[in-house]
Amino acid sequence: MTRPVRMEEMTWPEIRAAIDDGYTTVVVGIGSTEQHGPHLPTMTDARIADDLCLRVARTLGNALQARTIDIGVSEHHLAFGGTVSLRPETLRMVLLDVVHSLARCGFERIVLLPTHGGNFDTVHRVVEQAGPDHPAVEIVGYTDLMAFSGFLNDLSAEFGVDAAASGAHAGESETSIMLALEPDLVHSDRFESGYLGPVGEAEAKTVFEKGMKALTANGVLGDPRTASAQKGRVYLERLAEMLAAAVAP
Repeated sequence: MTRPVRMEEMTWPEIRAAIDDGYTTVVVGIGSTEQHGPHLPTMTDARIADDLCLRVARTLGNALQARTIDIGVSEHHLAFGGTVSLRPETLRMVLLDVVHSLARCGFERIVLLPTHGGNFDTVHRVVEQAGPDHPAVEIVGYTDLMAFSGFLNDLSAEFGVDAAASGAHAGESETSIMLALEPDLVHSDRFESGYLGPVGEAEAKTVFEKGMKALTANGVLGDPRTASAQKGRVYLERLAEMLAAAVAP
């Protein structure tokens, strides 16, 4: 029987026993609750984080998965309904408390994995700050937003989907992933393209400073119309492999 790794489904003695057996790494996903165009649910980033972190924990082999944090820094989405946002300082304090708690549990390595663009900078700051506060614990995070988005665009390209359609928010790649994870929550009858220009550091800066509506009227960066669950399953597998390799000891 496979050992359970999702801490939220385990009792404290089971968690203690797993740590004693060498499961001394813990993976924490940091998602969001925010608009994802007219076709995806507001849980999208958190749902993707939850699945990816489970895959990463299993790939690492000696890791448990902590409960996913499902609200992030989403100020730039507040012009659209349904978004709930934390201030960067609030998320920073939450993550520092989470790290402190997990360190007290006995974990020797804490991995922070954001799946929402607005969280990457805060996660980077937390890794820098929390390290000196917990010298006996290795604290790592995946904090390269452009590389994360670019990797998804490259995966889409393998299926003949260009970067503009693959997108950076509710486009083909993210929609394909949600079709693989939560098909009943994806409204395919509402698929429509959004912003189809480049999404690099300059565009990200515009979004974070002026809000998503500075680039897109419908909340979509990309074009979901070629999305499929089949592609989504490939994206999840490959993305988890990349993340696991990036945060491996």
